[in-house]
Amino acid sequence: MTVEHVFWDAGFMRDSTLLRQPEFGMSETAKQVAFPFRAQRYWFMYHLLREEAARQARSLDICEIGVDRGQMLLFMQSAREAGADAPIWSRWHAVDCKLKREALLRCGYRDLIEADIDVAAPHLPKPSDALILLHVLEHLREPEAALGRLVSLLKPGGIVIGGHPVTPEPFRRWRQDVLRRKAKPYGHVSAFSPERVRDMAAGAGLEVEFLSGAFFMRKKGFFLENHDWWRRWNLRFGARFPGWPGEVYWLLRKPQAKVVPADATWREAA
Repeated sequence: MTVEHVFWDAGFMRDSTLLRQPEFGMSETAKQVAFPFRAQRYWFMYHLLREEAARQARSLDICEIGVDRGQMLLFMQSAREAGADAPIWSRWHAVDCKLKREALLRCGYRDLIEADIDVAAPHLPKPSDALILLHVLEHLREPEAALGRLVSLLKPGGIVIGGHPVTPEPFRRWRQDVLRRKAKPYGHVSAFSPERVRDMAAGAGLEVEFLSGAFFMRKKGFFLENHDWWRRWNLRFGARFPGWPGEVYWLLRKPQAKVVPADATWREAA
């Protein structure tokens, strides 16, 4: 596993006012530190999208599934607020099984779609360059089936990015059984290991391009989260041990459509 992501910029998080608004949903304790690990999930998504926009040399058509209160777009705006880069997206669709419309509109969301991906893929006006599934799949009883349906929403060469809690593979089924026995409505019902992520991607016809754990230890308002060296050390640990109990983040790519030469059928017949 390469560790280039250890050096992705996080400086804008230190002074961001947007990340410390009530709408962002972090506890007051977590907001007090410079680099709150609680916000690191959005940091992963931001940089994966940023690199994809640079790769395609254009802004992206993005579909975020499971938007909650709109924290992802607020995080993206915090990077733009700090002058981190040019616009990464041209359109941003928001999908949730129960949209918090007023809160999402305040956060800047405009294209809202209410749909339950555990049942069917939502309808989009056109395929997207990127799907975001951030802390969504652990809420689904059949995440592999849901991902298989969602692939149809992607352009060839498009990406699915996301993440969720992670459990070492030997304990994954046990952990999932515990979750399902104790599950509340909309709670966690599926457990994931890096191995399950790879199998899930293969089953959906996707290629794993990036997969990394996020931290060795997270504690609300922990004083070491004021230091960038601590953040980077945790990222290195996560890259080395992605199955360590914590969180894992990934990028899966839909292969480009194969171009068949016009005379291929004639050649085979000959």
